Amino acid sequence: MSTGKMVTLPLIKEKARAAIMAGIVGDALGVPVASLTREELSLCEVKNMLGYGRYDQPEGTWSDDTSMVLCTMESMARGYNLEDIGHTFCQWLFEGRLTSTGFVFEAGLTTSFALDNIHSSRKSARDSGGKSEDDNGNGALMRILPAALFFHTMQTDDFLEHIHAVTAITHAHPRNLAGCGIYALFVRALLKNGNVRECFKAAVAEALDYYNKRPPFKAELLHFMRLISHEILTLSREDIRSSGYVVHTLEAAVWCVVNYAVTKEVLLAAVNLGLDTDTTGMVAGGLGGLAYGLASVPAEWINSLARKNDIDTILNQFIAVL
Repeated sequence: MSTGKMVTLPLIKEKARAAIMAGIVGDALGVPVASLTREELSLCEVKNMLGYGRYDQPEGTWSDDTSMVLCTMESMARGYNLEDIGHTFCQWLFEGRLTSTGFVFEAGLTTSFALDNIHSSRKSARDSGGKSEDDNGNGALMRILPAALFFHTMQTDDFLEHIHAVTAITHAHPRNLAGCGIYALFVRALLKNGNVRECFKAAVAEALDYYNKRPPFKAELLHFMRLISHEILTLSREDIRSSGYVVHTLEAAVWCVVNYAVTKEVLLAAVNLGLDTDTTGMVAGGLGGLAYGLASVPAEWINSLARKNDIDTILNQFIAVL
């Protein structure tokens, strides 16, 4: 993949910061309208940061997506330790740490069961995640961005093995591991190159090379065919689904970032797809921030975020170790 010029460490850190902040903004934009259908949103399209709505929380409130991203960054700032990440997640779920409101108002079933395996059953974070067909929600994809940024200098095999390990704390089915892997490869490519479509195609090529050689993953590639075939680049909005299924969220995020050329529009497009609005906003926002920066995102959206000072502190600590 041609990068055109050397990408400096300061630029890597700047892009990483933009990715995290845009993802958090996307989460907060989506919280008030979570579970609304696309048809319902067409009557009251999200155009600005809103408050209340589904969870009756004020403007700038973020969900479990951001909580788990903050947990991951806080842990990784101390050095990579899978058990520490798992226990930090448990502090969020069972003690309300790193929530926007002081309490957990949203948590996925697969995530909750996995973290209870650590908290109550004393399982290792390496063996806590759900491995069944039903464990293919987007609860790991929504939080994998910091890991993709943290491990970006590794060779592809090591990079994906680490992404899979962090994913599997909660979601250990091969389809989820591959979905998070494809997203992480796209993130890594965008850190080094500004051409979104080129980065996407390069990430898919890397993913195919890796997953085709490994039987547990090769069998799952059929589920990602609209990405692997590059069909996602030509689909219309009507073809995009936005449920809590990991494949739908990944497709929606990629579709948004390749079809809108500024981060604000990526965020609004993602949220207005409906249904799992906060997670689609987080996952698409991470890509949008990497590709297009934060200049187009209104300062008032960023400044309205709950616990903004705490976000900044944890993000600064994380960026310092990249």
